[in-house]
Amino acid sequence: MAQMAEKFLLSKLSRAGFAALIAIATLCALLGEPMVAAAAAAASGIVISGKTFHPSRVNQPWPRVQQAFFAILLLILLAGFWTGPWVLSHWLYALPLAAFALVPPAAAVVVTLLIAALAMIATQWAVGLADRHQMISAFLLTMLLSALLVFLRDYKARQLAPLRRTDELTQAASREYLSADLHKEIQRSEREGTDMSVIMIGLDTHLSDNDPDEDIRSILPRIGRYLHSQIRDFDTYYRVADLQFLVILPGISTSDAITRAETIRKGLATLLESHGMNLTISTGIAGLNIGDDANSLQQSAANALRRAQQQGGNRSQAYSSWSQPAQPGQPQAQGPAS
Repeated sequence: MAQMAEKFLLSKLSRAGFAALIAIATLCALLGEPMVAAAAAAASGIVISGKTFHPSRVNQPWPRVQQAFFAILLLILLAGFWTGPWVLSHWLYALPLAAFALVPPAAAVVVTLLIAALAMIATQWAVGLADRHQMISAFLLTMLLSALLVFLRDYKARQLAPLRRTDELTQAASREYLSADLHKEIQRSEREGTDMSVIMIGLDTHLSDNDPDEDIRSILPRIGRYLHSQIRDFDTYYRVADLQFLVILPGISTSDAITRAETIRKGLATLLESHGMNLTISTGIAGLNIGDDANSLQQSAANALRRAQQQGGNRSQAYSSWSQPAQPGQPQAQGPAS
C-alpha cells in the first residue's frame, strides 16, 4: 500500500511539474527569453519521458529519450555561460541531481565537475551578474547536498535490497527468491507427504509479431493482478522471465494443476483479447516426483511450456504426459512419466 501511494504521489508531482515547465516555456517564449524557454522545454521533455510520468517509460526507447533531453539541457546551460548575463544561472542548482538521476554515476560526476569548473571560470569575466560570487557559493553547496542525497539513496537501496520480494511492474515475487522458496515448499511436501505442482505460464509471442514489445509489456501489470486473484493465500507466483511466470501450488496434484492451468490460461486469453491483443497463452505443468529438487522441478515446467509452444501454443502441457497428443486449446491428460 505504501509503495502504491508513493507511486501515485510521484506520478501526480511529475504531471504537475510537466505542466509548470510547459507554462514557463510558453511564457518565456512570449516574453522574448528564448534560452529560458528552451531550457524549460528540455526539462519538460526529461519529465514526460520519465517512469514516474508513466510506468511504460521504463522500457526502451524512453530512457534513451530522457538522456537525450538531459544532453540538450546541458548544452543549453553551457551556451548560457557565453550569452550573458546568466539568465540560466538558477537552473544550475538542479543539474547535479538531474545528472545523478539520469546518467551513470561516473558520467554524472564528470558533468557536475565540468559545470562547476566552467561556472567558476566564467565568474571571472561575467558582466551584468552582481551576485555571481554568491551564486557560485550556492552552487557548490548544492553540489554537496546533491552528493549527500545520492549517497543516502544508494545506501537506502542497498539496505532495502534484501527486503524487496516483488517485481515492480507485475507485483509478482522476485525471481531471486524462487529457488529458495521452492526448495522450502519441496521439503515441506516431502515431510508431510503431500502433493505439489508448479505451473509455468508464457505468452505465445512467437505466434504474433503484430504487437510491439511496448504494448505487450503494458499489459503485464494487469496479468500480475489477474494471477494474484487466481491463487490461494499460500500459493506464490514469480516473474521468471520477461513474459513468463511460475506459480507454486502446494498440496495440488498434477491433474488438479492441469485444471487450474487451463482456468488461468483461458482467463488470461480473455484479458488479452479485451485489450485488443491477438496473443495466446500456453502453460507447462510439472508435479513433484521423487528425487526432484528446485532446479529440476523448474526445468520440468519450463520444458513442458516449451513443448506446448512448439506444438503451436494456446494449450496446457504436463511434463509427464508428452506421450499423448494434445488438441489446441485443451489440457493434456496425465500420462506415464517421461
